Amino acid sequence: MARRDSHRIFRPPFLRGPAPHGISTLVLVLAFCTSADNPAISEENGAKDRPPNIVLILVDDLGYGDLACYGAKDMRTPALDRFFARGVRFTQFYANCPVCSPTRASTLTGRYPGLVGVPGVIRTHADSSWGYLAEDAVLLPQLLKKAGYRTAIVGKWHLGLEEPNRPTDRGFDHFHGFLGDMMDDYYQHRRHGANYMRLGEETIDPPGHATDLFTRWACEYIESQKESDRPFFLYLAYNAPHTPIQPPDDWLAKVREQEPDMPPARARLVALIEHLDHGVGEALQALEKSGLAENTLVVFSSDNGGQVDVGADNGPLRAGKGTVYEGGVRVPAGAVWPGRIEKGFATDALFATMDIFPTICAAAGVEVSHRIDGVSFLPTLQGELQPTDDRLIFFHRREGGRPFFGMTIDAVRKGPYKLVRNDPFGPLELFDVGSDPGEQKDVLEQHPGIARELIAALQRHEQRRGAVPWQPPQRRELEPPRPAPNIRPHPARRGGEAGW
Repeated sequence: MARRDSHRIFRPPFLRGPAPHGISTLVLVLAFCTSADNPAISEENGAKDRPPNIVLILVDDLGYGDLACYGAKDMRTPALDRFFARGVRFTQFYANCPVCSPTRASTLTGRYPGLVGVPGVIRTHADSSWGYLAEDAVLLPQLLKKAGYRTAIVGKWHLGLEEPNRPTDRGFDHFHGFLGDMMDDYYQHRRHGANYMRLGEETIDPPGHATDLFTRWACEYIESQKESDRPFFLYLAYNAPHTPIQPPDDWLAKVREQEPDMPPARARLVALIEHLDHGVGEALQALEKSGLAENTLVVFSSDNGGQVDVGADNGPLRAGKGTVYEGGVRVPAGAVWPGRIEKGFATDALFATMDIFPTICAAAGVEVSHRIDGVSFLPTLQGELQPTDDRLIFFHRREGGRPFFGMTIDAVRKGPYKLVRNDPFGPLELFDVGSDPGEQKDVLEQHPGIARELIAALQRHEQRRGAVPWQPPQRRELEPPRPAPNIRPHPARRGGEAGW
């Protein structure tokens, strides 16, 4: 895949004129609206001038180095390899958080997760849940519906279990998937014994591996739209390759036959990813078979990095899921839009999952009139030079238990530099991730001015986050104070910038 070092500008007819402001990095597929739905579309212009359907594919815990096209030597991912060869591949695309719920909140709102009430993982038990999607947050399907789109989610939701935070409460016409966080079993589809599988608001109990179910339901939805005179937005959110690492037996047998010396844990994960790749390929083929692919923008990414202790490979990056080091937040991402973006190039422009919201809106011709934090990367997809060196991108995770105790880990990147606090009680570190993506050399003492600038920016961002509630209204009442845990502060926290 070629590196992008020159830029040919091309805009489809309905995007000519001043370049719209944004596109992001998840698998998107776009289709076209009718003139009745969108006054900007006339019958004279025809189908080629109509906005596209949108398919956004988000997978769960896929490591930066766990696709063949991102350097994996021990697995076969032909569907996604073909996908990236047909479009653009991002080499510095970031999840907004190293865990599930916050990144999903950013993807669907275009905002930092803490600014919409989701600084941590939303879970089934209140005492271990660290987020509540703000009721005034505007979600992508809500805007697209106003522009005449049909809206659907297939797969994992993970932004609320009850009204008013179910998919059908927040702008999706169609929901066929799983409300909760992780499944305890890919075949039983339960979490802590509860069944969170839904068709709309109805509880269902379908047989089969979750990846196969989500693939089939996505294909059925795509097929149902081929004769529609309205565009659709499909958010296809797989829960693979999240734990438990539970591939179908035949896929595991194939990996063991191909790679007999592969360690068992790695073989199971490889099989789960190869099975996922096959499912993504079937969904993309459904677009082809339905005659929708040419009018479709597809964007693909992961909600965070791979989980190292179950065999994930994050390539040259440090650590993995759950951390704000590069392995936890830098993720595979790309986009395909036949005839509208050049095939087979890579870009190192700096974008994040919150940028998906404005990108899709720009491609669909939908105006965003409220404040968001994301920036459209549609110009980059269209071949325009889109400098991102001066951009600040923040990362944040709140959690309970050790070592968090309800506190946060944080990072901020600007240009090649990234300030990291990966332990709530630990020191700050500064890395030049442009030359040191493995974050091996702390250069904070060598660059005190850069450190001061990023510390100040992180403090300002913390003040913004602190103004947004992140617990359900009924839990925001004052409770009797509880004894604080007996925690000895890290020595570096006693004075000095590095201990902030």
